[in-house]
Amino acid sequence: MFAAQPKLDFTIKTLSPAKYPSPLLPPFTSDENRILFDTSADAWEKGMRKEYEPVFIELAGSREHLFFEPHTCRAAIVTCGGLCPGLNDVIRAIVMNLWHTYGCRDILGLQWGYEGLIEAYQHKPIQLTPEVVEKIHDLGGSILGSSRGDQNIGSMTDFLENNGVDILFAIGGDGTLHAAHEIAEEVEKRGLKRSIIGIPKTIDNDISFVAKSFGFETAFSTAANAIASAHTEAKAARNGIGLVKLMGRHSGFIAANATLANRDVNFCLIPEADFDLDGENGLFMNIRKRLAKRGHAVIVVAEGAGQKFFEASGETDKSGNVRFGDIGLFLKSKIETYFKEIKAEITIKYIDPSYMIRSVPSIPTDSVFCGFLGQMAVHAGMAGKTDMLVGLWNNMFTHLPIKAAISRRKMINPAQKLWMSVMETTGQTDLKNPS
Repeated sequence: MFAAQPKLDFTIKTLSPAKYPSPLLPPFTSDENRILFDTSADAWEKGMRKEYEPVFIELAGSREHLFFEPHTCRAAIVTCGGLCPGLNDVIRAIVMNLWHTYGCRDILGLQWGYEGLIEAYQHKPIQLTPEVVEKIHDLGGSILGSSRGDQNIGSMTDFLENNGVDILFAIGGDGTLHAAHEIAEEVEKRGLKRSIIGIPKTIDNDISFVAKSFGFETAFSTAANAIASAHTEAKAARNGIGLVKLMGRHSGFIAANATLANRDVNFCLIPEADFDLDGENGLFMNIRKRLAKRGHAVIVVAEGAGQKFFEASGETDKSGNVRFGDIGLFLKSKIETYFKEIKAEITIKYIDPSYMIRSVPSIPTDSVFCGFLGQMAVHAGMAGKTDMLVGLWNNMFTHLPIKAAISRRKMINPAQKLWMSVMETTGQTDLKNPS
C-alpha cells in the first residue's frame, strides 16, 4: 500500500492561541486524536520490526477551544473550476453550521471563483444566510458561480486583508487547492491571522490521500444511466455498438465505477491501462469477436485514455491543463472505418453525457457526505486550522495538509483490486499486443 512512503508530513498548521470556548457540547476532538495512515498488515509488521515509522493523520471534528470569536468572525466561501454535483450542498452545510452552530452572522459568498477575490473584476459578494441557502441543495451547479484560470496570489491575499475575512473556504480541485496553498503561504509570510480551509472537489476522484471526493458517487451513478441507454441502443441493432465517453483526464475512476455499477460494459478504456487498436489482441479484433458471439457490444472510454493516438498540440485550457484529443469521436470514426474495410455492417451510437453528469443535483448519499464535509470544514476553520483540507481516509474524516494533497495525483493501479474487478466484469483481456 503506502508503507514505502514513511516520510510523508501530515502536520496541520494551527493559528494560536485558541482562547475562545466552543459553544458546542462535548465530546470534542483533540489534535492528538489521530488515525494510522496505513492500516495494512504489511505496515504493521514492518513497524514491529522497526523498519517503518508509523504515519498518523489528524482527525476532523469540533475543538474545545476556538481561535476565532464566533460573533465577530467573518467567513467567505468560493467555488472554483468545473461544476460538480454537491457544490450547493457543501455551501449550504458551511453556512448552516457557521450560523446555527457557532452563531457566526457574517458569511460572504464570493462570486465567479477566484475572480471574486480580485477587486478589479468588481464582483460583489453575496451575503449568505440560512434563508439564502435553504433550498439550494435541490439545485445543480453553484449559486456562487465558478471560473477557471490563475489569479494573482498577492491580490487575493489583499482582498482577505482589506475585507477582514478571517476564514476562507475554498471548494475546488487541484488548481484551486494549489492557489489556496499559495494564499496560505502568503498570509503566513505577511504575519496575518487568517484560516484557509480547502474542501476537495474533483469529479474524477483523483485527489491524493482522499478516499472519496464529493460528487463522485453522483457522477458515476449518472454515467451508469448513460451506459444503460447505450446498451439498449446496441441491442436494438444488428451488430450494434454503444460507445460512451466519460470524464477522467488522468484517472479512470468514473469509467471504472460506472462499469461496475452497470455491468453491461464489454470494454472499459482508462488512461492508466494502455491499449492498442490493431493486431490480434487489439481493440478492433476483440470487438469483432464480441459481435460474432453476441451481436452487440458496449464500450466505455475515459476522456484521457488513448492519448498516444494523437499528436500533442501543446495547447492548454484556462486551468493550465493540456488539451486532449477527443478519444470518443476518434474511436467512433476508427471503428466505423475498420468494419467498413472488412466489409462488415455495424451500427454505432455515440453518447457523451459529460455536462449532464457535472450539472445534476447530488444523490442522497452524496448530500449526506457533503453535509459532513461542510461541518468538518467549519470546525477546522473556527479552531484556527489553516493550509489544510477536510477529507476522508480509512472511513474517518481527517485534516490533510493541502501540500500533501497536491503532491501527486491519485490514479487507478491496474495491478490492484479495482481494475481487476473491472476486467472480470467486462470479460475483456489485456488489449495490448506483445511488444
